[in-house]
Amino acid sequence: MAVDRFPVEEGSILLFARAIGDPNPERGVAPPTFIQSSAQFDPDYPLRPKPGEKWFGSGREPSGVTSSGSGSGGVGLHAEQHFEYHRPLRVGDVLTSTTRAGEGWEKEGRSGKLVFSEAIIEYRDAAGELVVTARSVGVLTQRKEA
Repeated sequence: MAVDRFPVEEGSILLFARAIGDPNPERGVAPPTFIQSSAQFDPDYPLRPKPGEKWFGSGREPSGVTSSGSGSGGVGLHAEQHFEYHRPLRVGDVLTSTTRAGEGWEKEGRSGKLVFSEAIIEYRDAAGELVVTARSVGVLTQRKEA
Protein backbone atom coordinates (compact mmCIF):
# COMPACT_ATOMS: atom_id res chain seq x y z
CA MET A 1 0.00 0.00 0.00
CA ALA A 2 1.33 3.41 -0.93
CA VAL A 3 -0.46 6.55 0.13
CA ASP A 4 0.54 9.90 -1.34
CA ARG A 5 -1.50 11.95 1.14
CA PHE A 6 -3.22 10.81 4.34
CA PRO A 7 -4.64 13.76 6.33
CA VAL A 8 -5.19 13.02 10.02
CA GLU A 9 -8.43 14.88 10.71
CA GLU A 10 -10.32 15.40 13.97
CA GLY A 11 -13.64 14.12 12.60
CA SER A 12 -12.04 10.95 11.26
CA ILE A 13 -10.36 10.28 14.61
CA LEU A 14 -13.63 10.87 16.47
CA LEU A 15 -15.59 8.46 14.25
CA PHE A 16 -12.85 5.83 14.35
CA ALA A 17 -12.56 6.09 18.14
CA ARG A 18 -16.31 5.71 18.55
CA ALA A 19 -16.35 2.70 16.22
CA ILE A 20 -13.77 0.86 18.34
CA GLY A 21 -15.31 1.90 21.66
CA ASP A 22 -12.48 4.23 22.67
CA PRO A 23 -13.61 5.93 25.90
CA ASN A 24 -11.61 9.11 25.15
CA PRO A 25 -12.25 9.99 21.49
CA GLU A 26 -11.73 13.75 21.78
CA ARG A 27 -8.07 13.83 22.69
CA GLY A 28 -6.52 15.15 19.48
CA VAL A 29 -4.34 12.04 19.28
CA ALA A 30 -5.36 9.13 17.08
CA PRO A 31 -6.01 5.67 18.58
CA PRO A 32 -3.19 3.17 17.92
CA THR A 33 -4.87 1.30 15.04
CA PHE A 34 -6.14 4.47 13.32
CA ILE A 35 -3.23 4.33 10.86
CA GLN A 36 -5.00 1.41 9.12
CA SER A 37 -7.65 3.85 7.87
CA SER A 38 -4.98 5.23 5.52
CA ALA A 39 -5.98 2.35 3.21
CA GLN A 40 -9.01 4.41 2.18
CA PHE A 41 -6.61 6.96 0.67
CA ASP A 42 -4.94 4.30 -1.51
CA PRO A 43 -6.83 4.11 -4.84
CA ASP A 44 -5.45 0.60 -5.44
CA TYR A 45 -6.42 -0.87 -2.05
CA PRO A 46 -8.07 -4.19 -3.00
CA LEU A 47 -10.78 -4.12 -0.31
CA ARG A 48 -11.92 -0.59 -1.20
CA PRO A 49 -15.07 -0.55 -3.36
CA LYS A 50 -14.64 1.06 -6.78
CA PRO A 51 -17.63 2.53 -8.63
CA GLY A 52 -18.70 0.36 -11.56
CA GLU A 53 -16.57 -2.64 -10.54
CA LYS A 54 -17.52 -5.83 -8.74
CA TRP A 55 -16.25 -5.91 -5.17
CA PHE A 56 -14.99 -8.89 -3.21
CA GLY A 57 -15.98 -7.17 0.04
CA SER A 58 -15.83 -8.65 3.48
CA GLY A 59 -17.99 -11.74 3.01
CA ARG A 60 -17.51 -14.93 1.07
CA GLU A 61 -18.00 -13.88 -2.56
CA PRO A 62 -20.78 -11.35 -1.81
CA SER A 63 -20.57 -9.78 -5.24
CA GLY A 64 -19.68 -12.80 -7.31
CA VAL A 65 -15.98 -11.95 -7.46
CA THR A 66 -13.85 -14.90 -6.42
CA SER A 67 -10.48 -14.91 -4.72
CA SER A 68 -7.65 -16.20 -6.92
CA GLY A 69 -5.82 -18.16 -4.19
CA SER A 70 -2.55 -19.86 -5.11
CA GLY A 71 -3.80 -22.08 -7.92
CA SER A 72 -3.40 -25.18 -5.74
CA GLY A 73 -6.39 -24.68 -3.50
CA GLY A 74 -4.50 -22.12 -1.41
CA VAL A 75 -5.94 -19.28 0.58
CA GLY A 76 -4.25 -15.99 1.49
CA LEU A 77 -4.78 -14.79 5.05
CA HIS A 78 -3.75 -11.86 7.21
CA ALA A 79 -1.73 -13.41 10.05
CA GLU A 80 -0.24 -10.55 12.13
CA GLN A 81 -0.10 -6.77 12.41
CA HIS A 82 2.43 -4.73 14.39
CA PHE A 83 2.74 -0.97 14.84
CA GLU A 84 5.78 0.93 16.03
CA TYR A 85 5.00 4.54 16.89
CA HIS A 86 7.89 6.97 16.75
CA ARG A 87 5.53 9.68 17.99
CA PRO A 88 1.73 9.96 18.37
CA LEU A 89 -0.46 10.70 15.34
CA ARG A 90 -2.02 14.13 15.87
CA VAL A 91 -4.82 16.11 14.29
CA GLY A 92 -3.31 18.13 11.45
CA ASP A 93 -0.64 15.62 10.46
CA VAL A 94 -0.51 14.87 6.75
CA LEU A 95 1.29 11.59 6.14
CA THR A 96 2.73 9.80 3.14
CA SER A 97 3.69 6.14 3.07
CA THR A 98 6.08 3.83 1.32
CA THR A 99 5.89 0.04 1.31
CA ARG A 100 8.71 -2.45 1.10
CA ALA A 101 8.97 -6.20 1.39
CA GLY A 102 10.14 -7.60 4.69
CA GLU A 103 11.12 -11.16 5.53
CA GLY A 104 9.62 -14.30 4.05
CA TRP A 105 9.58 -17.84 5.43
CA GLU A 106 7.83 -21.18 5.10
CA LYS A 107 6.52 -23.77 7.52
CA GLU A 108 5.06 -27.19 6.91
CA GLY A 109 1.57 -27.55 8.39
CA ARG A 110 -0.65 -30.62 8.81
CA SER A 111 -2.46 -29.99 5.56
CA GLY A 112 0.37 -28.46 3.54
CA LYS A 113 2.90 -25.70 3.28
CA LEU A 114 2.39 -22.25 4.82
CA VAL A 115 4.20 -19.42 3.03
CA PHE A 116 4.62 -16.27 5.14
CA SER A 117 5.53 -12.82 3.84
CA GLU A 118 5.99 -9.53 5.63
CA ALA A 119 5.20 -6.07 4.26
CA ILE A 120 6.61 -2.98 5.96
CA ILE A 121 4.90 0.39 5.57
CA GLU A 122 6.63 3.55 6.75
CA TYR A 123 4.49 6.62 7.39
CA ARG A 124 6.22 10.01 7.34
CA ASP A 125 4.98 13.50 8.13
CA ALA A 126 5.27 16.59 5.92
CA ALA A 127 8.80 17.20 7.25
CA GLY A 128 9.84 13.68 6.22
CA GLU A 129 10.09 12.44 9.81
CA LEU A 130 9.19 8.81 10.45
CA VAL A 131 5.95 8.66 12.49
CA VAL A 132 4.76 5.03 12.29
CA THR A 133 6.23 1.77 11.03
CA ALA A 134 3.57 -0.86 10.33
CA ARG A 135 4.49 -4.50 9.77
CA SER A 136 1.92 -6.86 8.29
CA VAL A 137 2.38 -10.61 7.93
CA GLY A 138 0.37 -12.55 5.38
CA VAL A 139 0.23 -16.31 4.98
CA LEU A 140 -0.65 -18.32 1.90
CA THR A 141 -1.74 -21.89 2.44
CA GLN A 142 -0.70 -24.51 -0.09
CA ARG A 143 -2.43 -27.87 0.15
CA LYS A 144 -0.44 -31.08 -0.02
CA GLU A 145 -0.71 -32.88 -3.33
CA ALA A 146 -2.90 -35.99 -3.03
